[in-house]
Amino acid sequence: MRTARTRSVLVALLALIAALFAPISPAQPAHADGDAEPDTRADYVIVAGVPGLRWEDLDAVSTPTLWGLAEHGSIGSMSVRSAVTPTCPADGWTTLSAGNYAYRSLAANPPKVTGECPQLEQEVIRGRDKQSASLPPDEQRLVIFNNGKNPWGAVPSALPNAVRCTVAIGVGGAIAAVRPYDRVDRYEPGLPDDPAKLAELLASCVLTVADLGTVDAKETADRKTQAAAADAQLAKLLAARPARSTVMVAGISDTSTDQRLHVAVFDGPGWDSGWLTSAGTGRNGYIQLIDLAPTILHVLGRPAPAKLFRGSAAVPADGRPADLASAIGVPAQADAQAKAQRGIAGWFFGILAVVQLTLYLLLAWAMRRSYTRAGRAQKALPLPEWMRRRSPSRSSRAEPFWTKWAEIALIASASAIPAAFAAGMVPWWRASQAGLVFWALTVAGMVVVTLVVVFLPAYRRTLGPVGVVAGLAAAVVALDLATGARLQLNGVAGYSALEGGRYAGLGVVGLGVFISGVLLATGCLAQITPRRRRPWLIGGVGALAIVVVGDPFLGADAGGALALTAGVCLAVAVCTGGWLTLNRVVWATAAGLAVTVVFALIDLRRPVADRGSLGRMLSQIADGTGGPTLHRLSESNITAFANTPLTLLALGSAGFVWFALLQPWGGLKRLFGVYPAVRAALTGVALATVLAGLFGGAALNVAGAAAATVVPLVALGALRVREHADDRTIAQEQEAFSGVVP
Repeated sequence: MRTARTRSVLVALLALIAALFAPISPAQPAHADGDAEPDTRADYVIVAGVPGLRWEDLDAVSTPTLWGLAEHGSIGSMSVRSAVTPTCPADGWTTLSAGNYAYRSLAANPPKVTGECPQLEQEVIRGRDKQSASLPPDEQRLVIFNNGKNPWGAVPSALPNAVRCTVAIGVGGAIAAVRPYDRVDRYEPGLPDDPAKLAELLASCVLTVADLGTVDAKETADRKTQAAAADAQLAKLLAARPARSTVMVAGISDTSTDQRLHVAVFDGPGWDSGWLTSAGTGRNGYIQLIDLAPTILHVLGRPAPAKLFRGSAAVPADGRPADLASAIGVPAQADAQAKAQRGIAGWFFGILAVVQLTLYLLLAWAMRRSYTRAGRAQKALPLPEWMRRRSPSRSSRAEPFWTKWAEIALIASASAIPAAFAAGMVPWWRASQAGLVFWALTVAGMVVVTLVVVFLPAYRRTLGPVGVVAGLAAAVVALDLATGARLQLNGVAGYSALEGGRYAGLGVVGLGVFISGVLLATGCLAQITPRRRRPWLIGGVGALAIVVVGDPFLGADAGGALALTAGVCLAVAVCTGGWLTLNRVVWATAAGLAVTVVFALIDLRRPVADRGSLGRMLSQIADGTGGPTLHRLSESNITAFANTPLTLLALGSAGFVWFALLQPWGGLKRLFGVYPAVRAALTGVALATVLAGLFGGAALNVAGAAAATVVPLVALGALRVREHADDRTIAQEQEAFSGVVP
């Protein structure tokens, strides 16, 4: 009991120290001069929406007004995620109005869009005073009622309700500025031709929302024409803008099922030649559509309805290239990469799942047929002749011909996801055949890793390739996080900015690879250290890994940090051998809960806008608004479970382990008996990845990514131990093949 208590206290202290130095909150943009963020307050805000507008539509010749505005203001790529997919213009304007993921439909279930978005045909009724307008009676109330059923709790009209007076120009502007009782304060169907009248209109209310037209053509030349028309409208708007006003140009929505990143340009006090960012994205150059509403109120100095808005106020950030063409190239390339990633990611994980599960079936068949017991072959299950040939092995013994190639295949398979991450170092998305280039780079990375591992001296040790490949996988993810997670964003094995879920830190796949790589590599390393020092090694490395996962400037994943804490506690409890007793479970659980409480307290002490996901969830539960959050989490888990190949990979890998490796002829039981630190690491991996998926709404996707890395390595270790089962009575030969004295 005392030993279990000591180990648990050890892990808790190490993780608590990590938590104190790495409080969980979204990363805030840093300014080069080290000063506080500039004052962006203004007296007026003008939102100029252009659905479909992308950075590739801008140039100095055809869109000079937009080009000049971008040169002087702050720019970024905007994700237009709403409550439905795709986000059509009506949904985009409604999401702007709600400051939350919303949609516009008079039906309880919005119709599914399969091609082009429907044209915006909203009826707007002019008032008798020729200034105000309204939508058809009770229409907005029905939209609000329907949105109340979605798990985000969106309330359209939350933005116009937060200001005294709004001006709407165009149908889109009316949708964004309408109040719950269907009234639009001031309305014009288009920009007045008289500059004086337009100036008077813009100065009549603190907030103006203008629909400048849509860019939805397929051909580049036609898109340029549509963008030029919107640019001409923007020029009229800028000529009449009031003093001390901020203009926000935004590509409000998609126009078809071809989802893209869109233009965001802010010009006004404090928005000087920088990037746009927000606490919701945590990455310079990226904002969300739901960030516009809180930004508008922040600029106007008005309080935001925090319980209704899901976005965060955008702020300017340094680091933008001085040359505008170079600066615009960054979001344009991000859009191109995100589009390419969207078409390849599903195929990559689908093919990976099929290849790995096929490999497992073949391996299980070969292992069962080649099983020996006390030196006697199973006569009922003979191997084919070509598989019974012998080849020189690492030791004085000979091994079946197939095992050498099985080991190579398992090493290559385990390195597939790290190689896919590394492929992002080359801009493969710029190629005309982007998919082929990506696959060539990934396969090349797998070949390089396999050759390096095979020719290392550690390959001769039983756990050598297991520890090396696991360590390389964790190192790839850690180095990427240390350099800004550039390989994660819009990477095939990372996350897409088009999804609008994450823009910085660890993604689902990266989290699974990192957790499994760190724990398995540490378990292999702990096996060659004295037994009494193993808890210190696993606890120390685990605490550092918790920092990497939870730090807002690295992994920025609160749920992942808590899940990893549980896995590390469990691994420490059993790393020296023995069974997972109730006493060990109790003390490991206590240590994990202690760390969780400290993480939560640190997060809750921060301002509301700066809290991470853990602090926001606890706050919502405390004030009685946590129901929608928990509902969203459960729905997200169900969707993630049913829609991704990683679920199949997780379940298939678990079946391979249970029905093959854990059988008497599988070798895994012997591996666990000889190497208890590895058993502890794998137990921690299983617990941490399952919990991380549930906490993050990813179901078994984290476990699937971990399985893609760790199960081939476990099979390799089990295969090696099984092939030398007869050597247990020969100490000299056992030391020769294992390199480790248990």
